[in-house]
Amino acid sequence: MPASPLSSAQEARKAIADRLGSIRRDAELTGLELAQRCGWHASKSSRIENARTVPSDADIRAWCESCGAPEQAADLIAASRSAGSMYTEWKRIHRTGMRRTQEAIVPLYERTRHMRVYCSAVVPGLLQTPAYATGLLKAITEFRGIPNDVPEAVAARVTRSQVIRDGKRRFALLIEEGVLHHQLADNDDMAGQLSHLLTVLSLPNVSLGVLPFKGRRKLWPVESFSIFDETRVQVELLSARVIITAPGEISTYAKAFQDMSRMAVYGAKARALITGAMDALG
Repeated sequence: MPASPLSSAQEARKAIADRLGSIRRDAELTGLELAQRCGWHASKSSRIENARTVPSDADIRAWCESCGAPEQAADLIAASRSAGSMYTEWKRIHRTGMRRTQEAIVPLYERTRHMRVYCSAVVPGLLQTPAYATGLLKAITEFRGIPNDVPEAVAARVTRSQVIRDGKRRFALLIEEGVLHHQLADNDDMAGQLSHLLTVLSLPNVSLGVLPFKGRRKLWPVESFSIFDETRVQVELLSARVIITAPGEISTYAKAFQDMSRMAVYGAKARALITGAMDALG
């Protein structure tokens, strides 16, 4: 099968090349004039702009500075660095199971001081009970047809989640109200998960908001994503994980999180929605 355009690093490189071309044209420079300003061979401008040569960080800085747009260099450099790994299919990530994935992200969690998480369909991994995590990871294993190491993956996820009790870190988590009703475990286990969310509401370093069904929204439900400080966003699609490091795109997700935070309910109102979901279990 041909590679998905989204999973192709070349597509990402082409997008970078197109942006560089637009910057040159906005500066009203020819490729030759740009090359002269940058001090390189005339053909290099053409190769970069046509995505035949991958520009170095220094090339991007020189290009932007020569075109009078140095402020665009940071975004382009970040996008160029992440082009090869920005989109990775889950089947590739989980080719040996899910335990290693849970363990591999621990260093990122440990160095993050402010984590913002939005989940539209499931309870965030940081807040999952072992029973709920077991139900979810079993469903993922069966759907994706990957090696079954669910008990080990659940244990690793629960261990990883202990970071939320570290008072030196801040966590802001948003979930859609539907998350409280999507039953990925039996009644008792789901009740246990909802009860755990009530406990989380009292943690001083954790903000848990619920976006209610009722009320007019200014932003529609989107794909689940996590923001790690101001340096990285991880987006979870059905088929793949997308990692974003470009400052401009990170800002877009930060704005979305801020807007949804204003639509969410907290404290007693969030508690009422959670207890209502528990009552609905019967």
